[in-house]
Amino acid sequence: MYSTRCAILLAFASLMVVNAQSLFPSLTYNLIVSHIGYDFLGNFSWETADDPTNGRVNYVDKATALKDNLTFVSDHKFIMRADDTKKVTKSARGRDSVRIHSLDAYDDALFVLDIFHMPEGCATWPAWWTLSEEGPWPYGGEIDIIEGVNLGQGNLASLHTTPNCTMPKARSQRGFTKSTSCDTSVNSNQGCGVSFPDQDSYGASFNAVGGGFYIMEKSSTKGVSVWFIARDSLLLLGGEPVLDLVLLSTPDAYFPTVDNCDYSKHFNAHSIVFDLTLCGDWAGSESVWNASTCAAKASTCNSFVDNNPSEFTEAYWEINSLKIYTPHGLLR
Repeated sequence: MYSTRCAILLAFASLMVVNAQSLFPSLTYNLIVSHIGYDFLGNFSWETADDPTNGRVNYVDKATALKDNLTFVSDHKFIMRADDTKKVTKSARGRDSVRIHSLDAYDDALFVLDIFHMPEGCATWPAWWTLSEEGPWPYGGEIDIIEGVNLGQGNLASLHTTPNCTMPKARSQRGFTKSTSCDTSVNSNQGCGVSFPDQDSYGASFNAVGGGFYIMEKSSTKGVSVWFIARDSLLLLGGEPVLDLVLLSTPDAYFPTVDNCDYSKHFNAHSIVFDLTLCGDWAGSESVWNASTCAAKASTCNSFVDNNPSEFTEAYWEINSLKIYTPHGLLR
């Protein structure tokens, strides 16, 4: 009797998950790519060029990253980190770290990232973002999905584009509009940013609750939307986001591309980037560094990076999965 009852309950639970994923068929996406663990090694390239944001960082190739445990994988985890073992000489580019770039690009798509831990701590500037495969930057646009610096709390999502792309200050989103011009040539390339309302959407607070999901919808008809879904959200069922319900909910950041930002002129197929730079134009700027409690540890961000390897033990990405969906009938 007991085993029969358990079997019935398990079958019911499975049916509930299936039904929940198809509550609203008109909004359903098709899963086309799922990156888990070792999948990342074959579907991303490790970049080694100088950091374009002038970070005190030395991006290493895949072989070096694997050898030095700056990249390591299991069947269910993918981890990237900054070095936390040695000091940095003045003649070096910076502290060893990792920046990876997807081999494929996607236009209309839904990106679902399940992340357990993101880099945190003074001098860190982690980002998960997408940019035009065709380029050159900023042609084709850039979408920053996860971004922040130092000991900040709360995520910042932004667009960076060519001229003539602006956002209304008031729009349907949970977050707070920080800037309205997406044009990279104004406001020192600030972009049009939205700060998230939840303090556990970034950094140490995010990690303390076991992370969560970030979802970005890139749509030529609706624009760009970003959601942070906490582990205890009602939008999860069986530990996974119910995508149809997420898409019906108010996003944390919404960037409409109809009236004042023509999608076809500013966006095309995007590649995916994860990186962890240190200091640089944002985290290491004198005003930002001096305004944080990090300044009590070192007079400059660069000197902090050079001399304090043990401060970077929490400077790592731990990713459970990255899943990519496209609307019914669309291929990459």
